Amino acid sequence: MGHFFSPELLDHICNPYQRAGKFAWHFARGKLKRDPVFAHIVKAGYITRHARVLDIGCGQGLLAALLCGMGDYAQGHGEQKADVTGISITGIELMRNDVIRAQQALHGFGSRIQIIHGDMRQTHFGSADIVVILDVLHYVPYGAQTDILKRVYACLSSGGKLLLRVGDASAGLPFFFSKWVDAVVFALRGHTSVRVYCRSLTEWKDQLETIGFKVADIPMHQGTPFANILLHCQKT
Repeated sequence: MGHFFSPELLDHICNPYQRAGKFAWHFARGKLKRDPVFAHIVKAGYITRHARVLDIGCGQGLLAALLCGMGDYAQGHGEQKADVTGISITGIELMRNDVIRAQQALHGFGSRIQIIHGDMRQTHFGSADIVVILDVLHYVPYGAQTDILKRVYACLSSGGKLLLRVGDASAGLPFFFSKWVDAVVFALRGHTSVRVYCRSLTEWKDQLETIGFKVADIPMHQGTPFANILLHCQKT
């Protein structure tokens, strides 16, 4: 497993989660320490100054904590690790316990972060420059997936981006291992098991391109045994 952030930066980002309990803190630290997608999003510069970010299926708000926490850390330490001046982040999350953890941990960031309890199939998306959907779209049926992606396209500004991480159902054993770990983590977070609706990488890209996105796929499982792919989708 990789280590993508310094221990000092991890402490700074994760410390607010102590207000939400031991599980919230351990989950935040473990996820940010070992999951490559968060470091990639920051280092690739997808999220720029004054961007309006919509995180669909935000969980306990890790991306929001990372972006705002990194900006504050950089200013406090005279570093230029991330220039996220003026960004605003709205998170939508179905699981009430995760919403509570996020709100308890992140209230100190004020109006920069808003966490909404809602179902992505029904909640209004508003307007955004960047939409992030990590590892959650496969929890809704195929028709609902298509509807959500169309609504994302409509809510994005001209040239806006969707960052969508999915599992490649054609990847064989790594994909099945990913599904098993996903189910375990889902249970540990207090959720009941649900059916999943997965696609191959080719099917995901075809769907997105039909909607109107220009799509690039980026392997996002470095240091892990999974079959995760980040789809960088730009509104054309």
